[in-house]
Amino acid sequence: MSQTTAHSPRQAVVPDTSTGHRLDVVAAELFPEFSRSRLSEWIKSGHLLLDGAQVRPRDTVFGGQQLRLEVELETQTVAEPEDIPLDVLYEDEHLLVINKPAGLVVHPGAGNHSGTLVNALMFRYPEAAQLVRAGIVHRLDKDTSGVMVVARTVQAQTALVEQLSARDVHRQYLAVVSGALVAGGTADFPIDRHPRDRLKMGVREDGKEAITHYRLRERFRAHTLLECRLETGRTHQIRVHMAHLKQPIIGDPLYGGALKLPRGATDELTAALRGFRRQALHAEVLEFTHPVTGEPVRCTAPVPADMQALINALRVDTQKANERERY
Repeated sequence: MSQTTAHSPRQAVVPDTSTGHRLDVVAAELFPEFSRSRLSEWIKSGHLLLDGAQVRPRDTVFGGQQLRLEVELETQTVAEPEDIPLDVLYEDEHLLVINKPAGLVVHPGAGNHSGTLVNALMFRYPEAAQLVRAGIVHRLDKDTSGVMVVARTVQAQTALVEQLSARDVHRQYLAVVSGALVAGGTADFPIDRHPRDRLKMGVREDGKEAITHYRLRERFRAHTLLECRLETGRTHQIRVHMAHLKQPIIGDPLYGGALKLPRGATDELTAALRGFRRQALHAEVLEFTHPVTGEPVRCTAPVPADMQALINALRVDTQKANERERY
C-alpha cells in the first residue's frame, strides 16, 4: 500500500522572537505540518539539525540560527485511482468529510485491491499520493456506515491525528443491539487481538484501554437502539464491548451470535432481522476543531435506508405487542 519516499530538505531560520525558547517548540512553529512529538524524534535521531549540529529537543535557540530537516516520509502510492462516487458532507482545501456507505472498504488489502475509499481519494485528489494512507486519519469497518474525516494536507492530517490521540474528537454512533436495556452506562474493558481467532478482537486484561459510553435512544420489546460515544478508538470497539455485555449488535457476523426472534414477532420484523446481514452500526456524528481555522466542525450522516427499515420494523412490532397487551 505504501512506500518510503525521499523529500527535499526543509530549511527555516529561527526568528528573533523565538530566542530562548525550546528547539522542539520552535520547530513545531516553523514546520506546522508535523507534530511536536514527531519533530522531537527527528531531533533525537539527527534528522533535524540546528546550524548543522545535532542537539536535544529541550535545548534553547537564538534568532538567526538555521534549522534543516531531512527525512524520508511514508507515502501512499500503490492504490490505483478509481472514479468511485462519494457522499460529501463537508469539503475545503484542507479536509474532506464523507458519509461512507456500508460495504465500502477504507484501505486496500488482501482481497480488496480496488474499489476502496483510498482508490476513490486517489482519483478525486491526485495529491493524496503524497500523504500517508492518502490522508485517512481514522477508519470505519467495511460494513459500518457513516461519517468519516479525511485530511488533504500533511498539516491537517497531523492536527487531526493529534486531536484523536488527545480524545478531542466527538464520535457518536447508533447501534441496534439484542436485549431491551433499561439504562445506559459505560463499557470500560481493555481490548486486543483475540488469542485464538486472529480475525477478531476481544476483551483482554492485558489489552489496550478501551472506553465506550452508551445511552438509550429507543427501547423495543427485545432490542434497543443505542447512542454510543467513543472515548477511545480501538478496532471493533463498540462491537466487542456490546458483545461482552451480552447485548451484541444485530447482524454482526463476528460478534453477533445466533439470531434470536422475540416471541410473536411480526412477519415484517422476522424478515428484517433475518435479512440484515451486516452489523447495525452507523457513525452518526463527528465533531472536531478545524485544523487550520480553529473553528468547530460538526457533521451528521443520516441513518442509511437498510438500518432505518430495521428500526421501523422493531418499532411497529413493539407497538403491535403493546396493543395486544391492552386488549
